[in-house]
Amino acid sequence: MVSHQAPLSVAKVDRLLVWRYIFAGLCASLDSIGLARFAFTPLIPELIEAGWFSAPSVAYLAAANLAGYVCGALLGRPIAGRLANEHVLRIMMVLICAAFFACAFPFSFAWYFGWRFLSGFAGGVVMVLVAATILPHVPPARKGAAGGAIFLGLGLGIAGSGTIIPLLLGLGLAQTWIGLGIISTVLTAVSWFAWPSSKLSRRDEPKAAPERVARFGRDVRLVYVQYALMATAAVAPMVFLVDFVARGLRAGTHLGSVFWAIYGLGAIAGPPLYGYLADRIGPKPTMRLVSLIFAVALAGFYATDNLTVLAGLTIIIGTFAPGIVPLVLARVHEAIPRSASRQNLAWGRASIISAAAMAVAAYAYSALFNATGGDHRLLFLMAAGLLVVSLISDFGLPAKVSGDPEGA
Repeated sequence: MVSHQAPLSVAKVDRLLVWRYIFAGLCASLDSIGLARFAFTPLIPELIEAGWFSAPSVAYLAAANLAGYVCGALLGRPIAGRLANEHVLRIMMVLICAAFFACAFPFSFAWYFGWRFLSGFAGGVVMVLVAATILPHVPPARKGAAGGAIFLGLGLGIAGSGTIIPLLLGLGLAQTWIGLGIISTVLTAVSWFAWPSSKLSRRDEPKAAPERVARFGRDVRLVYVQYALMATAAVAPMVFLVDFVARGLRAGTHLGSVFWAIYGLGAIAGPPLYGYLADRIGPKPTMRLVSLIFAVALAGFYATDNLTVLAGLTIIIGTFAPGIVPLVLARVHEAIPRSASRQNLAWGRASIISAAAMAVAAYAYSALFNATGGDHRLLFLMAAGLLVVSLISDFGLPAKVSGDPEGA
């Protein structure tokens, strides 16, 4: 007896393809931001203790990745204008692999700085292009959830930095970089053939008039401001959480590491949760809701010493930094509903603005921290205040201007 298997329906095949594309995006975000940026943080003490670099030099190396990210976000779209998106994304992931392996050999400060800059550059390009490559293939009602799944890699990288790095460090510092290079190579290999062709998403895209393509309405400009404020607020716990627990509360470095792991759990949940909420209640109400909750959580850090309460607040705070990425992306698509090319341009600008805001915030928080004699709580309170400003600016915008009106 011959058994005849029913062929897959077209709809089911399309769904499988979309999930394949989302998987490629997740691999790219995990590789380019989750590992290339966040895995460096737990390596900083090891780089100093092993005598590879001095403490001031390591600070510059940490900044090199973010500087490269800003440049990559600026140049990502022009590069994609010459090469297909999927080719650029593959090249960037290969570049990140090379950077991990190169960092296993501390030949000189310039060598290290250059590779950290290049890994950040690749991350900026990926951040600008990955959503533009995948989301045109996703049904409108599922774009928020899809964005959350794509940028889940950010949360996985934060969580992984507190688990994988200590295991690899048991083998040695150079071996840790090589291990990260192997992980990066695996992510690049398994996603290599999973990318969609950019020709499919560009085929029906109308060309915008050159003289008008760069102009956006107040609604989009407000998104830029809010994203900058939210990113700036996210820096405070991202940089000072562990030190606050370890030294500020005198709880010790071990408990500080536990809190970083708790933060990582929240980071994993953030992108899919925020993406889901964006689909269910809309991106704009979700931005208001999470900004309010995050502001309250940061105020809680200012007000209490109770470690149990702080652990609960840490999970909430952990969702924010990676979660706002797909949320703001969904907000950009909501504000510019009709043109993929304009959506991509606005998202690229938003990425640049947020990266610049985070860089400025890191220096500003550090300066304030030193000026106040190491007052962690004041930093958290200031971050909460920035979110309040974001909320006030949102409610102050007339509803009439939504939908990306042309011009100023």
